[in-house]
Amino acid sequence: MIYLDYSATTPVSYDVLESYIRATKDFMGNPNSIHSLGVKSKALMHSAIKQISDIFSVLESEITFTSGATMSNNLALIGTALANMKYGNHILVSKLEHPSIYSICKYLENIGFEIGYIDNTSDGLVDFDKLKKQIRNDTILVSVCAVNSEMGVRQPLKMIRQIIKKENPHTFLHSDMTQALGKVAINLHDVDLASMTAHKIYGPKGIGLFYKNSRVPFTPLLYGSGSVNMYNPGTPPVPLIVAFSKAIRLATVDLDKRENFIKRLNEKIVGELKKYDGIKINQTKICIPHILNISFDHIKAETFLHALEEYEIYLSTNTACSSGEVSTAVMAVYDDPKRASSTLRISLSYLTTTDEVNKFLACFRLVYEKLSLLKKEDKE
Repeated sequence: MIYLDYSATTPVSYDVLESYIRATKDFMGNPNSIHSLGVKSKALMHSAIKQISDIFSVLESEITFTSGATMSNNLALIGTALANMKYGNHILVSKLEHPSIYSICKYLENIGFEIGYIDNTSDGLVDFDKLKKQIRNDTILVSVCAVNSEMGVRQPLKMIRQIIKKENPHTFLHSDMTQALGKVAINLHDVDLASMTAHKIYGPKGIGLFYKNSRVPFTPLLYGSGSVNMYNPGTPPVPLIVAFSKAIRLATVDLDKRENFIKRLNEKIVGELKKYDGIKINQTKICIPHILNISFDHIKAETFLHALEEYEIYLSTNTACSSGEVSTAVMAVYDDPKRASSTLRISLSYLTTTDEVNKFLACFRLVYEKLSLLKKEDKE
């Protein structure tokens, strides 16, 4: 099997799984309980939370665990919007967001908020000049993902936040950092709110993280018992929290070394795919190498994906959570409906080997030639 869909999900690393199993077996107590088993579990949980807060240099109280990035996005946008609606109802989002952000924006529109969309440059970068003009006195929130999930476009969040605060100091910046964590260095002090998840960094599914700076007014969406996870109350999932903490620690080391290796793999693939007349490389100078997006001129991407599957090669047409056929990111960058309607996403990892890339390229050629021939015969 050759797995090239790491941006959709990753396998759980052995060390992370070991931490999860140990926490499950040896720390069975409910951390909200006051007996010794509960106190033992609570101590382990706080140790894991402290490790995360130390890595990101934030307060432990600014971290809330969720079921994943989508839930974190919901908390960030809706909770912040509701708490600040007395100051305004205007929210701005980029055109390269994850589908969950746009679904949340539709809901916010339905309850009276005004959603604006930030234009980008030809590289996919947020257009700073236009952003300045779009910030208003009633703009309460801006959401820009750190790294786009379809093309890997990386945004300079620190600069974006500086522009926002200069135009309106009361406007908050949220970033979905799901595709950035474990791939590039991130700084939570560049934003006011952030979302991320464990299963993109070799951790378990079902656990995410919502960061909210303590100065951001917020309206909780969920209510219940428990004082640790205040915005997602109930019994904290200690084994998942411990596993997530371990995954974050492992994912944030040797980033430069891993990125350089992945960059060489990316360049090798791009060098070969550029030789095909019917393929366009959807990549700009600010894309990270972990994600490579391509478009076909005359072949359906879904057909190509399933043909590769016969060789046990697995990748995506676009982001795994997208229900549509058109890549919103490719459309935003190239403004070409045809180019955006037949895309494949190849996502790489430091676990990907050169041998796997070579086999992928060989199978890619076989599939491309076969499908091109079938297309030609259909025309005749």
